[in-house]
Parts: sequence; structure tokens; C-alpha cells
Amino acid sequence: MADPGEWETMANKLHPRVLQTIRELRFTHMTPVQSATIPLFMSNKDVAAEAVTGSGKTLAFVIPILEILLKREEKLKNLQVGALIITPTRELAIQIDEVIRQFLVHFPQFRQIIFIGGNNPMKDVKKFKKQGGNIVVGTPGRLEDMFRRRSDGLDFASCVKTLEVLVLDEADRLLEMGFEASLNAILGFLPKQRRTGLFSATQTQEIENLVRAGLRNPVRITVKEKGVAADRPQKTPVQLHNYYMTCRADEKFNQLVVFLRRHKQEKHLIFFSTCACVEYYGAALDVFVKNVQVMCIHGKMKHKRNKIFTAFRQLQSGILVCTDVMARGIDIPEVDWVLQYDPPSSASAFIHRCGRTARIGHHGNALVFLLPMEMAYVNFLSISQKCPIEEIKLLKDSADVLPKLKKLAVSDRAIFEKGMKAFVSFIQSYAKHECSLIFRIKDLDFAAVARGFGLLKLPTMPELRGKSFPDFIPENIDTNSIRYRDKNREKQRQKMLAMQQQDRQQNEGKKKFVRNKPWSKQKTKKDKRKKQADKRKRDEGSDMEDENIDELLNDTRLLKKLKRGKINEEEFEKQLLGT
Repeated sequence: MADPGEWETMANKLHPRVLQTIRELRFTHMTPVQSATIPLFMSNKDVAAEAVTGSGKTLAFVIPILEILLKREEKLKNLQVGALIITPTRELAIQIDEVIRQFLVHFPQFRQIIFIGGNNPMKDVKKFKKQGGNIVVGTPGRLEDMFRRRSDGLDFASCVKTLEVLVLDEADRLLEMGFEASLNAILGFLPKQRRTGLFSATQTQEIENLVRAGLRNPVRITVKEKGVAADRPQKTPVQLHNYYMTCRADEKFNQLVVFLRRHKQEKHLIFFSTCACVEYYGAALDVFVKNVQVMCIHGKMKHKRNKIFTAFRQLQSGILVCTDVMARGIDIPEVDWVLQYDPPSSASAFIHRCGRTARIGHHGNALVFLLPMEMAYVNFLSISQKCPIEEIKLLKDSADVLPKLKKLAVSDRAIFEKGMKAFVSFIQSYAKHECSLIFRIKDLDFAAVARGFGLLKLPTMPELRGKSFPDFIPENIDTNSIRYRDKNREKQRQKMLAMQQQDRQQNEGKKKFVRNKPWSKQKTKKDKRKKQADKRKRDEGSDMEDENIDELLNDTRLLKKLKRGKINEEEFEKQLLGT
């Protein structure tokens, strides 16, 4: 691949106002993927480009889109879509939308719009009908919904009949996230005569299938890092320094806190395996790392994600605690460190996480925390992903914040509950790890993990059933007595507890349901006591009957003796009266 060149030296000259925007964005030179892709895309070729993360793929399709739309003979009307860009996540869609917005400052004749989850679909429809959208950026689910809507007075399928360009960004991620059905549905609405660009960091068999289905005689572009041998395709930028740290499960959080305290003036992304872990450790870091802005973002957030993502991008320093929802294609300016507290479920996700730093020629660092039993992961990454990685020793003089973390849980029930949920979700995630030969749930020290989470007690869960943990000592506290710091939430909890107590009192003495036994045969304690009393009465009555029968038989025998002359009348009366 040739070295990047000047924008002005391209064979296909760029529009002067496009060049003006590029200068304003301070992109002085083209990156390899840009110099290879833009001329082909502008000359009406379908392209399938593979390049390492952070290589400048966004401009590689935004600039050709503008150039192709500018060359149209007939001007696009407001409700005519000329370009459609499909991305896997809403954060990436927002990022692309911002780049396009900066170019359209100099091209007011074009309209742009974004369709992503978390927004009200009715509002999206009204906005499109009011202002239009010649360039549409969206996620597959919301775009498919727009195509299938018929009751809102909008036929979006007719709006894309003028489509000139389709772009599938992070195509491998689109397929990994299960959007294949949505993509096929969307492609069915689009005109065949169009230019299509497919951009990804890795090539898979699924992408090959998509290339054959959606592109016509595409030009394949593979961009490798300069200085990397062809037979060893390194998948991380050469400016990225990758590190690992080996520590016990109950040391990890202490090491993380000390590391962040030493790098307060820098910008960090911290990846956890589950949404619950993000919620729990994000709240903890907000307490233990002072004077640093800590934000959290994960896939289960609905309406706050866009606001948080935009705010963090604007920070000069800070901490973003996140899941893999932030691992692909996201361009956050000047990220100094990517910290992987939990190793990802797949090796490819490791590469994409690291790619959030060292972007577009800048230097960056990444650090993954590993347990001693997980050390084989280092060799695995070196072989499978061609990813060189160095060791960082344990940070000395690390403060033990775990006792304070327990006190935090005692002082606020919300923290206590988040910790329990985070522990359960982590164990379940660990059990499903793709590298199960390295990340073995059977070898995991549950007690050390629980101590590392600062738990007051172990939760009840199938993975812990039948096991004893002498190394974990529960706190001597009634966890039911822990109150929410939020007074309204605690008031609601107390109201719920009172209702439950009232229900228990009302249900005392009533028949209780017994599993696998007919309701008609179930007996309460009161039923059993009544049955026993009835039996005693029957027994007493039976005894009295036996006594009366004996007396009658005795009288009969005496009468027979009198008739036979064996006793006289005087003896008869004496024996009859028992005297």
C-alpha cells in the first residue's frame, strides 16, 4: 500500500468546499484506507474495505458520498434519500452523523437525519416529514421499522428510490449482533442500481456472503499497518502499547483504583463483562477516585446513552465505565488508556476494545487484568490475533479499599443490591466465555471473586449450590436491615414490607399449597388438631359402649342362674346391685 498522500493531489479532484472542511478538521494527509478507497468509490465502484480500527474509515465513505451527490444532474428533494449509512450501534451512528454535519455546514442544499434506538419513532417520522433527509444514518432495527411503517402517512420505501450510495459500516459487527435478518429486509427495499461500500476491521465468512449478495463486482481493499509483514497481519495499530497485569481476584479492584488515582489527568475507558458490573463498579469508582468525572454506559440504557456518550467525548480527562457496546468503531478523542477489567468473551473483541485508543496515528495504551489461572490468554492473543503484549508489575503501596466498599454497601441498600447482581452476572458471563479452555469456571476461586466484589454475603445461585467456602467470611449483619440512602425508595420498600407482613398475618391458618399434592388433600395444623380431637371423642365413646355391654351380659348370666335354681332371689338381688 502506498504512503498516504495530500488531499489536493488526488486524481479525482475534490470539491473546494469539501477540501475546506477537511482543512477545518485538520486532516492534513490521507490515511492508507482513504487514499485507496475514495478514488474507487468516487469512480462508481463497489468497495469492500478491511482496515485496522482507528484507520480513518469514516472519511473514506463520507467524502465519496458528498462527491457523488454533488454530481447528480437532478437536485434531490427534501424527502428523497440519496445516501444510507447503516451502523451496528447508536453511538457509532451519532459519531458519523456529527462528521457529516460538519461537512454540510458548507452544503446547505443537503438535509441529514439520524434514525437510532432510544428515540421516539413517531418523532423521527414527524421530523423526517418536516425537514426531510437526503443523507440518512441509522441502526438496522430502527431503519427496518421505518421501512415497514404504513400507518403514519409515510412511505419510506418510496423515498429511497433515488438512493445513490449504501454504506455498511462495521459490517462484521452488524452480522455478529444478529442484524442479518434486518439487513436482508432493508436491502429488499433498496434499488439495485447503487454504489455500495462495505467497511470492516476483520473479514469473516459471513461478510463474504454479504459481499456476494449486496455488491456487484466489488473492489477488495485490505490495508495493513506499515512495517508489518504480509504473513503476520497485525490487527492492532503499531502506535498501540498493549500490556497485561496478573493479580488475584481480590486484588484487581485495589490495583484498578490505584492505577486511576495515578493517572487522574488522563482519559480512560474501562471495560467490564456485564451491564450489572458497570453499574456497580461505576458507582464505586465515583466514590474512591476523587476529583475525576466518572460516567457509565451499557446496552441496557435506553434514553441516557446518547447524552452520556456525547458528554464524555467532550471531556479532556475522565473515566467511562462500559461494556462492549463501546468496543466497535467508536471514535472518542484522545483516549489515553483502555483498561480491560474483565477479558472479553472473544479474542476479536479484545482487538476492538484496544482500538478505542491509538487512533489515526496517535499513540495509546491498553491494559488487561488477568488472574494467574488465565495466563495462557497472553500466548493465545499472540498466536491468534498477532497481538504483542507486555507485562506490567503489580502497583506497590496499593490501598485496600475493599473494607470501604463493604461499608458503602452497608450504608446504602442500592450499592448492596448492585454488588449482588454484579457478582451473579459476572459468574454467569465467565461460564459462557468462548475461550473456555483458558477461562475455566471450575477453576475459578469463588471466594476470592466475592471478596473482590466486596460482598457482605454470598448470593443464592446454582453455580454455588453444594459448595462450601471457608475462605469467605460473611459479615455479621442482617442484610434485611440495610436501608436505601434514597429516602423515597426506602419509604417504598418499607411500605412493601408492611404489605407483605399483613399478607402473612392474613394467611395464617389458611391452607397452604403443597407442590405435587392435590389441594383437597392438603391439611393445615388446625385441620390436624381437629382430626385428633375427633378421634379421642370416638375412642371415649367406644369405651363406654364396651362397659354397657359387659353389664348386660353379667345381668343375663345372673338371671339364668336364678331360673336354674343355682341361686335364690336374695343372692340374685345382691349380685345384681353389686352389694
